[in-house]
Amino acid sequence: MGKKLYVGNLPFNTTDESLEQIFAQAGTVQSAKVITDRDTGRSKGFGFVEMSTDQEAADAIQKFNGADYGGRNMTVAEARPMAPREGRGGGGGGGYRGGGGGRR
Repeated sequence: MGKKLYVGNLPFNTTDESLEQIFAQAGTVQSAKVITDRDTGRSKGFGFVEMSTDQEAADAIQKFNGADYGGRNMTVAEARPMAPREGRGGGGGGGYRGGGGGRR
């Protein structure tokens, strides 16, 4: 199984396809995804690329970390697991708890 890479500092006009084409220079790309804003659909300037082998991932990091792409120096590193988000899902805090318990 390959490694997932974080790719940051991307030009805002980068597409999934263009990201895949660039990283294909380092090996077989299993997936390439530019992260977009949910409301506007505009790129957030970063994405993730999954290479098919650990060696290809290492080659991609060496080749593209700091490399110029569209006038910006890309940041490429091994992706870290996503941290759990606060306030999402059941039973989270921070909201109005109401109540009073019926005492008068």
